[in-house]
Amino acid sequence: MKKIVLFTSFLFLMLTFSSCNPNDGYSGLGHTDDYVFAQNFGNTVARDFIGQVVDVNNVPLQNVTIKIGTTTAQTDVNGVFIINAASVHARFAYITATKAGYIDGSRSLVPTAGKNNVRIMLLPNTPTETIQSGVASEVTLSSGTKVSFDGAFQDENGVAYTGDVSVAMFHLLPSNENIDKLMPGMLYAQTADNKEAVLQTFGMLNIELRGSAGQKLNIAKEHTAEITIRIDDNQLATAPSTIPLWHFDEEKGYWKEDGIATKEGNYYVGTVSHFSWWNCDAQFPTVSLTTTVVDVDGNPMSDVRVGLLPTGFPYTAYGTTNSIGTVSGLVPSNQTMTLTVLDLCSNIIYTSSIGPFTTNTVLPNIVITSVMAQSTVVQGTLLKCDNTNVTNGYVLMKSGTQNSLVAVSNGAFSFNTLVCATNSNFTLEGFDYENLQTSGTINYTYTTPTTSVGILTTCNTVSEFISYQIDSGSPVMILTNINAATVISGTGFTISGGLNSPVGGASIYISGSTNIPGLYTTAEFSIEGTLGLIDSGITNTVQFNLSNFGNIGEYIDLTFNGTYEDGQVAGITHTITGTVHVLRDN
Repeated sequence: MKKIVLFTSFLFLMLTFSSCNPNDGYSGLGHTDDYVFAQNFGNTVARDFIGQVVDVNNVPLQNVTIKIGTTTAQTDVNGVFIINAASVHARFAYITATKAGYIDGSRSLVPTAGKNNVRIMLLPNTPTETIQSGVASEVTLSSGTKVSFDGAFQDENGVAYTGDVSVAMFHLLPSNENIDKLMPGMLYAQTADNKEAVLQTFGMLNIELRGSAGQKLNIAKEHTAEITIRIDDNQLATAPSTIPLWHFDEEKGYWKEDGIATKEGNYYVGTVSHFSWWNCDAQFPTVSLTTTVVDVDGNPMSDVRVGLLPTGFPYTAYGTTNSIGTVSGLVPSNQTMTLTVLDLCSNIIYTSSIGPFTTNTVLPNIVITSVMAQSTVVQGTLLKCDNTNVTNGYVLMKSGTQNSLVAVSNGAFSFNTLVCATNSNFTLEGFDYENLQTSGTINYTYTTPTTSVGILTTCNTVSEFISYQIDSGSPVMILTNINAATVISGTGFTISGGLNSPVGGASIYISGSTNIPGLYTTAEFSIEGTLGLIDSGITNTVQFNLSNFGNIGEYIDLTFNGTYEDGQVAGITHTITGTVHVLRDN
């Protein structure tokens, strides 16, 4: 059985078996030429990247060093990084992620003109066993996967090492749902004769060796180790008797053909001369495949999960569309595949048979209609503490089973999102990446076709706020004298802000006849203050979306938007959007 790996921003299909190896340009089957192979990558271009780094429990990792080309950055408290105008190749970009206590992570992709969204999951560098130099030994996992050492080791300078050797060992199975985030680079390979190949995986193995002082070690020159890797039970029937070995070049960002593994019972066994990641894969010629997911109006849909599965294969692998709705990359030629699209709750809403392809192909746009799934554009503005637009920041949205990430453009942000029937709630958190400040997490409820959330302000010292904007005027932010949710007879509530502010300051008073989350009109809610009066006594289309009503000391989250007639000037209609994120007082 084989597995397709479909990466964010591109499709990549390969069969993998891995263990660790250093980065030389030599293959046991011949000499590879990195300069010749690099001619496949195309011209140097500038591309933008945004991404998130997490641990194996999906907890964001802060202060991870990210490198793309010659540009570096650090992840923030959400594990997010932004690198714009990075120098990469038109058909190949390589991103590395390093943090003390974790195995180095990386991602390779075919970059697109939009904001390329990258997700990397780092493995903890946890020793499996400690062995001694100078003595033959084996380190074995519970599955039977193992490595046999002859006892000869050296440090990174090639100096012979004597003493304790800490062995960290991780077997990455093809069935692991996070394989595309855990594996290094992408399953793109350089054959012994310098040809491009995509691989199909039977699993991967990573080995990292450390000395007693924490220094990196490797197998001594002219020595070897034997790797024995358990084959998944559902792959045994189709596993070939011999298969090429590949090691991952951590400097270049792709796999290199480097030996042969032989099937012995339920295992593949091979000999290696160094460690990093190793791969035992079948290879296929490649073609480039691109498609874009859009809504019925042709708007690109970002962060939509797209699956790819060859006919008869047991696993579907998933990628995510980038900021312009595109999934693009390399796939094996001459294979029929099933392409699927999922909503935010992982329900399949679209499926199609594609291929086989013999040349580079751009598929027609995938159009998501209302019959397939409801879509909504979640939009708003992200401000700094001084009420100016965030120019270098992002907004993180969590909904259903998916986290989505979008960069702001001069304060503006939007998600074109597929809403699932079983989940109508989501949260947003805005971040000023430049000043390292956050809006905090705010609860919302979807409305279709547009969910207008108004203003998010990135002041990490601000625990509650009320904001609104009328027409195209300046956003109004109320941060003082906030009194939230005096419960009236146990059913309604009031929220006020700025009422005792100095003359000329903004004030607002919001009254609701119900505290049950839902979508309401001015029949149940009203607004009064320096913005005038908006209630059922004037002509309006204002809707109030109460998404959260917490206990005392917890948050009340409310948004409102629509149009209303001016109470002072006849015939004048205004638009309004607003956000309430306040702590309930009683």
